[in-house]
Amino acid sequence: MIKSMTGYGQGAVTGETFKVTIDLRSVNNRNLDIHWRAPMELAVLEIPLKKQVQAAISRGRVDVNISFTQTADVEYEINRPLVRGYLGALKTMREEFGFTGEAALDTIARLPNVLQPMNKGAQLPSEVVQGIEAALTHALTSLVAMRAVEGHELQKELLARIDKIEAALRVIEANAPDITTAYRDKLNKRLAELLENISVDETRLAQEVAYLAERADISEEIARLNSHLVQLRELINSDGEIGKKLDFLLQETNREANTILSKASELATCDAAIDIKTEVEKLREQANNVE
Repeated sequence: MIKSMTGYGQGAVTGETFKVTIDLRSVNNRNLDIHWRAPMELAVLEIPLKKQVQAAISRGRVDVNISFTQTADVEYEINRPLVRGYLGALKTMREEFGFTGEAALDTIARLPNVLQPMNKGAQLPSEVVQGIEAALTHALTSLVAMRAVEGHELQKELLARIDKIEAALRVIEANAPDITTAYRDKLNKRLAELLENISVDETRLAQEVAYLAERADISEEIARLNSHLVQLRELINSDGEIGKKLDFLLQETNREANTILSKASELATCDAAIDIKTEVEKLREQANNVE
């Protein structure tokens, strides 16, 4: 079953000394693109947690947002160089721009990295690491499940549009034998008008007309379209990553419809080829969200 690249998942774990919540949101993207947002004390886990995401998701932009709180008592230290830098910058702003007032303590304390845990450089306890990994597993399970549900609905819509393409192709097939004949008759009539008073080799002329009329034949295009439809259905009903293959097959389907339009002049055939192009365009838009 195909999967959509759109989904949401959340996982939360509460331990004796911590609480973690992980939110995952995914949207369509040509490749896997993981955007990470987490507290600095979890920076050491970024690479292993991203690998955990890569093992579950193959395509799409995935936003990883981690909220982490330590519930045990934590001692903090002041980042003195950073505070001095902030205060120096504030002093410069007052002198250059004429601002008044002093920075409040609560304002300075809320600035990024002004207060840091005393054990910031220490290794995270194993129970914290295991809890965060478990929260990510829960979030990924939820995300993958939603992408599968979205993919099921997407699959039904893709197959319905392929049915419409097949219906249009049947119209083209029914009119195909008349295209070459109509082209030959039109060409003969036009040549007769142009060569009304000119003596020509009738046999050679007939050969040239037959050659040109043969170029209007669309049997090969019809055969390739039928083959593409079989492959599209098989691909949509298969498992795994199919988005890129699907886009390629749709490009080829559109190419055959364009060729038929360039060869045919009969209205029903042209309308059917345009219908195919319209459905292919809609399919390509939807395929952009297939993993």
